[in-house]
Amino acid sequence: MTAAVPASFTVRTVCVVDQLLEVPGRVGVSAIDKRPVSGPVQVREYGLHGDVQADRQHHGGVWKAVYLLSDSDVEQWEPEFGGPIPPGYFGENLRVSGVDTSELQIGTVLEVGSLRMEVTTPRIPCRTFAHRVGKPRWVRRFTEGGRPGAYARVLAPGPVEAGDVIRVVTEPTHGVTIGRVLAGVDDDEVRRLLDEYTLSDLAPSLVRKLDRATDVRPVDAD
Repeated sequence: MTAAVPASFTVRTVCVVDQLLEVPGRVGVSAIDKRPVSGPVQVREYGLHGDVQADRQHHGGVWKAVYLLSDSDVEQWEPEFGGPIPPGYFGENLRVSGVDTSELQIGTVLEVGSLRMEVTTPRIPCRTFAHRVGKPRWVRRFTEGGRPGAYARVLAPGPVEAGDVIRVVTEPTHGVTIGRVLAGVDDDEVRRLLDEYTLSDLAPSLVRKLDRATDVRPVDAD
C-alpha cells in the first residue's frame, strides 16, 4: 500500500540554471547549478524558460522536463551540509513543501493553473551529482536514502511561481511510486503498472528499470 498523498502542496521556490559547471564525462558540462528566481516562469515541453538541459539523453528531454524535490526530501542530508540545503542546490526546478515526493505514483497528474504535468520517473543519482556535492559514496548513499525527488513531463504549458499551489488531479491505482522504482520494483509491481500503461506511455529510462537486464545504475567512482 502507498502512503496517502495530499490533494495539494505548495511551490516554495522556482529554480533555473545559474551557470554551467565543468564536470567529468562525455558532455563535459552540467546544468545542475540552479538558483531561485522571482516571478512567474513559463514551463513548456522541455522545461522552464531560462533553464538548460546540458545532457538531454540522461538528464533531460521531455520525460524529465521538470524536477520536483521537497524540503522533507533533503532534510536527512542537512546535518552533513551544515544546515538547510538551498533550493536548487540538488538541481531541482521546483522546491516544494507539504508532500513526500517518493510517495507520488508514476503517472500522477499535477496541475498549477494552466500548467499540467505528469510524474514520470525518479531522479537516479549519477557521478555528476556526486561531483557537485563532493560527498563520499554519494551515489550509493543518496539511493539508499530513498527520497530522490520526481521528474515530470509537461502535458500542457503554463507559468509557475513561488507560492503557487500544485493540485493532484488524478492518481493511478497501480501503487508503483517514485520510491519503489528507485529501490527496484518486483514482478507484481511491473505487472500492475503495465496493466494501466503501455510501454510507450512510460519514460524510456523508467522502462529500462522495469527489466533487471537493462537496469544499469551508476555507481560511485571512489
